[in-house]
Amino acid sequence: MSASNQTRSVLEETAQPTFEAPNGEVALFPELLPEAQTEREKGILSSQHIRKLINAEQIAADGPPVIPEQIQPASLDLRLGDVAHRVRASFLPGPESTVESKIKELSMTRVALTDAAVFEKNCVYIVPVLERMHLPSGISGRANPKSTTGRLDIFTRLITDYGTEFDSVGEGYKGKLYAEIVSRTFTVRIRAGMRLSQLRFIQGTAEDPDLKKLDKQETLVYLDDQSPAKARLERGSLRLTLNLEAAELKEVVAYKARANAPLIELDKIGHYPPDEFWEPIYENHRKNLILEPGAFYILASREKVRVPPDYAAEMVPFDPSDGEFRIHYAGFFDPGFGYGSSDIKGTRAVLEVRAHEVPFLVEHGQLVGRLNYMPLLSKPDKIYGTNIGSSYQHQALTLSKQFRR
Repeated sequence: MSASNQTRSVLEETAQPTFEAPNGEVALFPELLPEAQTEREKGILSSQHIRKLINAEQIAADGPPVIPEQIQPASLDLRLGDVAHRVRASFLPGPESTVESKIKELSMTRVALTDAAVFEKNCVYIVPVLERMHLPSGISGRANPKSTTGRLDIFTRLITDYGTEFDSVGEGYKGKLYAEIVSRTFTVRIRAGMRLSQLRFIQGTAEDPDLKKLDKQETLVYLDDQSPAKARLERGSLRLTLNLEAAELKEVVAYKARANAPLIELDKIGHYPPDEFWEPIYENHRKNLILEPGAFYILASREKVRVPPDYAAEMVPFDPSDGEFRIHYAGFFDPGFGYGSSDIKGTRAVLEVRAHEVPFLVEHGQLVGRLNYMPLLSKPDKIYGTNIGSSYQHQALTLSKQFRR
């Protein structure tokens, strides 16, 4: 990206035509704007609210300012700074310490990211991100790896000064942000400016939506034949089941990461042949799969799910009642996922799965996770889809964008 692009204001016009929304903000997709939009008092901030925080300098940057491409429908992409610290162990600073003081205590070496640097498997790196927060009272944040990050098994968590939880930015937080990065399956090459994680902003404590009512209004689940399916709603969440059934001969139903695969450069898109990195798995007559301890798998949900434009969703990363495995590192589902402009009949949830201590058998149709829906303050002025560069809107079982398709 050129220096001129990096210094663009978030309100500067792009090559696309822009329109004024009822709230005075710039709208990239005017066909999505209602005649009169009702705003909730509690919920997740949408793109136009994030833009306001940036313009008020409540979100700022050390270095190049925030650019429009970082603003997603209900989150902000975070950019890596120009240095990484390899440390002896993962940590939380706790209420009495800053991240920098912990880095000094645990540091092994300092790695420059101005040129791409190699991150070895299962080593812990701490990278200051360019964005820093000066959040107003009542606004907090929640971070998660981006989809591509999760599909490469790059375990990425956000840390704040005096923090006691990963991926949590406290209400009214003022300070720097840091990414903890552990690539668990592949050796990867990373450079400054890459966006491995994203941050959602929440105003107040949003109440759980009435999913039965929402499903009746919007239809949250479809099947392969594009017919509506009965949504399994339990404990305020949508339950998802596993797909291990091929729709056609020789269709891949899962991928297992290969040990000792070549290095992956994250900025090479559509570059790598999948067979060097992934073992394809096909349907067997039992429609099951034994997850091997420590192995990493890419699977998909049986259901095609939808997230209406004024909601967002998050996959619960692990639930002990679901079995001996962790599911879905990249837990954020944007507004409009599997929905578009109400013209898409659902999209499969791709599941990044890592087995735990023992071999574990999973079967077709087995419950594997929960999708929690959360309301936005208002419908965003852009939604998830190919028109904002989203790679996975029509996904089936899809590897990360670094691999050829």
